[in-house]
Amino acid sequence: MKELVSKPELCNECMKCERNCPKNAIRVISGVPVFCMHCAPERAPCLNICPEEAIGEFEGAIVISKADCIGCGLCRDSCPIGAITMDEKGIANKCDLCFEEETPICVLSCPTAALKTDSEELISGKQDKIAKELERLKNIMKY
Repeated sequence: MKELVSKPELCNECMKCERNCPKNAIRVISGVPVFCMHCAPERAPCLNICPEEAIGEFEGAIVISKADCIGCGLCRDSCPIGAITMDEKGIANKCDLCFEEETPICVLSCPTAALKTDSEELISGKQDKIAKELERLKNIMKY
């Protein structure tokens, strides 16, 4: 199972992760890479609200089936960090951890290792800073 971990203290805001993401599903805001957190399936708002069951879990990634998506936007509206967008055809789009690749493209693109696939980072509690910064950004973006 892959887990994408952000280390904002290492981010130099080069935006290579944004430019190279094949899904255009990562943003760097105030030095914090923001992407889908791939919630546990039982707690994933997008997965649980989708009326067409177009969103599912695959090897730890919450993935949208473009063939099944009807473009209602409920998943986008339910995402607490705004990680889901609608593409030019009105179909939901989000990070899928590059599940078809061995390593996500954003991780390969990051010159400072601010993005990693390392569950030890989650276990050690280093994600607290990210969670606090995301909450701060969420409050700023409301206005």
